[in-house]
Order: sequence, then C-alpha cells, then structure tokens
Amino acid sequence: MSFLLGSGAGFSGDRTDAATPVVAELIRRGQPAALIFETLGERTLAAAHRAMREDPQAGFEPLLEELLEPVLADCQRHGIAILGNFGAANVAGACRVVGELAAHQGCDGLRIGRVHGDDVRDRLESLDLEPWEAETRTLPTGESLISANVYLGAAALVQALEQGADVVVTGRVADPALFLAPLVRHHGWAWDDWDRLAAGMMAGHLGECGAQVSGGYFADPGLKEVAELATLGYPIIEVEADGRLVITKPAGTGGCIDARTVKEQLLYEVHDPAHYLTPDVVVDLTHVVINELGRDRVEVLGIRGKPAPARLKTTVCYDGGWQGEAEISYAGPNALARARLAVSVLQERLRFRAPAELRTRLDIIGHTSVFDDDSGHLRRQCRPTDPAGDYRVRLACEHAERRWVERATQELLALYCAGPAGGGGVRRHFQRRVHTASFLVRRDDVTARASLYEDATHE
Repeated sequence: MSFLLGSGAGFSGDRTDAATPVVAELIRRGQPAALIFETLGERTLAAAHRAMREDPQAGFEPLLEELLEPVLADCQRHGIAILGNFGAANVAGACRVVGELAAHQGCDGLRIGRVHGDDVRDRLESLDLEPWEAETRTLPTGESLISANVYLGAAALVQALEQGADVVVTGRVADPALFLAPLVRHHGWAWDDWDRLAAGMMAGHLGECGAQVSGGYFADPGLKEVAELATLGYPIIEVEADGRLVITKPAGTGGCIDARTVKEQLLYEVHDPAHYLTPDVVVDLTHVVINELGRDRVEVLGIRGKPAPARLKTTVCYDGGWQGEAEISYAGPNALARARLAVSVLQERLRFRAPAELRTRLDIIGHTSVFDDDSGHLRRQCRPTDPAGDYRVRLACEHAERRWVERATQELLALYCAGPAGGGGVRRHFQRRVHTASFLVRRDDVTARASLYEDATHE
C-alpha cells in the first residue's frame, strides 16, 4: 500500500485553509498518511530570530495556530502525522502553541516531537566551515550575528515519529526532509538505500512548495491556462515502497497537475540535475520518466540516488544595516515625462544631500523596473509605453545608518510640492536589512536529535 503525503503549506504566508481539503481527502482514502507544512525560508528564519530578540515568546511561524486549527483534531483522530518546520527560531515556543491548541480542541494525549540541533550560533567560531555562497569569508560576530542554522536531514524527524509523536516540530531542516521522514518510518527504508531515499526526497521536493506543482505560480493566460486558482488543490503524493511516485490533488479542487507542472517543480531550484545535494542523499534526475496517468495524476519514475554529502549547508544571517523604500505616482497626460523628471530631480538631490556610500535604485514601475539595473539610468524600456499612462516612481536605498535611509526617502516625499506636477500617493517605509552567507559544515560536527515536548520542558 502506498503512503500518502499531503501538503498543507509551501511558505510562510501561504493560504491557511489549504490543508482542509487535503486532510479530507487523506481521511477519505484511509491509507497511511502524513500532512506536511513547509513554512520556512532563509529570510523568514532571520526574521524569526529578530522577532525572538524582541520577544522571547515569539520567533516561530506567526500563522501557526491558523494553519493547524482546522486540521489538528481530525489528523489526530485518523492517525495522520503532522510535520512542520514552523518552529523556525523558537521550536519550543511552537510546541507550546501546538500544545495549547490541542488542549483547547480536546486532543487528549497528543504527543509533540521536538527536533534539536540546527541552531549553531553558540559554537559557530569552533566549526570547520567551508565557504560556499558567501560574499565574505569573515564570520559576523557579536550583535551583528542574527542566526546560524544547519540544514538537517530526516533522521531526527524519524526519531521523533518513532517516539510516538503525532506532531513533529522542527526549525531549519532541508524542506524535502519533512516529507522523507514519514516515508523512511513507514516503508522501513535503510539510510544507504540511495535510490529510494532519492525518490523520497524528490517526493518532498515536488510537494514542498505547496500549490506550485498543482498550477500555482504556473498560470500564464493564453499560454498556460489554470482553472480555479482561487480554490487551488494542494498536492497529495502517493509513494510506493519501491520509490514510485504519483502526484495528485483532492477531487473537486482547482488547479491542474500535469507533466508540465511536475517538470517545472521537479527542476525548481535544482542547479545540477545529475547532482542535486540534500542532507540525506545526492539525487540524480537524468533518468527520470514522467507519465500522465489521467486527469491530475502524474507518475514519476527513474529517480536515482548517490551517497549523502560529507558536509551540510549552514546559513548565517547577519545585520545588513537599513533598507528603505518610497514611491510616488504620476498619471494622465505626459505622465511618463513627469515621472522621468522626478527621477532626475531625486538623483540630483541625493548627490548633495546623502553620503556617497548610500546605495540607491530608482525605477519607474510600468515603464522600467524589474529588468533594469541598479544604476538608475533607466536604460531598458518596456514597449509599447503610453506617455499618458499611469506610472509609479520607486526609490530603494540602503545604508548602515537609518538616518540616511530616512533622509533619502524623505527627499521623495518632498516631491509632493517640490517636484513635477501631479505627483501623489506617496508611501515610504524602512526596515533592517539582513545579509546571508552559506557555508558547508562537516556532518560529524552536527548533532541532531528529537525529544517529546513534555520531556524537553524539563531540560
């Protein structure tokens, strides 16, 4: 019998009602199953650490209660394990929220598993770190260091399931490891069964971004039609003991699953299809076969695996100063010329009103923005352009000191009365900027383990 993996979320901020039809379908089928919530990115992890600095009770997925409230009781009642990296920077805090929700819903005896070992801030300088994707080889220190987390594999999650956890809460793990863990537990796969581990990892890769494999972030009217995006069905992945995968979704939901959506998601963020690195296995996709079995049913075969890498990715986030944005609109006759004049005025003002090290970018949204560079010269143009259209001038800037970011955005605000005619709708905001650097740490230097939350509270 195949094991069913249901996706309940693909990122922090995803639809909080997405898991309900998935759980209903898992219950209807009556097969062994798990529900996965993937809500953690590098930016969200850094934001979570910042939040915990300000409030020790914060630092986990802010939508955690909304995500679990509709499905927690049903999952416990039907033996559907829940796994999620919604612990972010504060796994214990997330466990507490899950426990409180379970008590409120009368989920007596709910066991919560907690995964430890991803946070290495306290021993960062003692680790043998190999730079991987880093602008600098110098490690941040002191208050500038925000977070340092290793991408853990599935082993500690399997341990939590073996301890009887109904809900497994993690911080930073490789996203597809959330999906691999219940497969290893259910099918009894060995940790050196590379082909099956690779299939399990790619089941996770196909499901980790939620609706992306079922038509979300895929639709392109007239080219790639996707029906009923408002009611997208999040994926359910059937995984056989031999590693055969079938991707589908709940009946009666919107979206589509076909060879195109599966291929796009299969290759998403994969730099080398012959050598896709994950903590538990190196995946080879060069022999994959994709077959459409019917409407919203796609089979994936031929995934192969190689031994796991000796080092694990570790992402370090550190303070990057301040970032600001401000915008103003120009519309009506000659609007493009007025927007261009606004850009010219801002550039000239910032030359003598701001320090030379202030980094800025100026765009005219609706004319030139995404595809231009940071010089502000507006070299590229989107055509056709209506000179009497609706345009929005956007300034983005960064500096180590907030005061200069405020000064630059205030200069855009001043265009209300000191700039071209007809400007309006100014919005401006500031926030701390986070820089990231990725390193590789020796596997032997990382200790991951699991405990039941009621035990963890006494540690």
